Amino acid sequence: MSEKRTEKIHRTKAEKLRIIEECQKNGITETCKKYGIYPSSYYSWVRKHKLMGPEGLTHGMTREQQKEIRQLEKENQQLRNVIAQQQLESAMKDELLKKKYQHQRRGKL
Repeated sequence: MSEKRTEKIHRTKAEKLRIIEECQKNGITETCKKYGIYPSSYYSWVRKHKLMGPEGLTHGMTREQQKEIRQLEKENQQLRNVIAQQQLESAMKDELLKKKYQHQRRGKL
């Protein structure tokens, strides 16, 4: 039993752009069959092209993209810390108000 394995083909940015343009002209299924790619790959390329422009079609991430991701993760963590702090302060205020009003009720009875 010999299995035929196909090698992964890494296409260049220019090839991907050409395939996207051809898909828009000739149809997705026909063009994908011609180049031996899955439609999901085509849709992934289109999504990346819309989000990041032609740079999104390069293989892997660029240094700028990695820097941006790290910066966004850092900002996200800071925002989570701020929200946690606000929730903690709110809970403490609620507890203090409950104690204050319980104390006032006891005094009136």
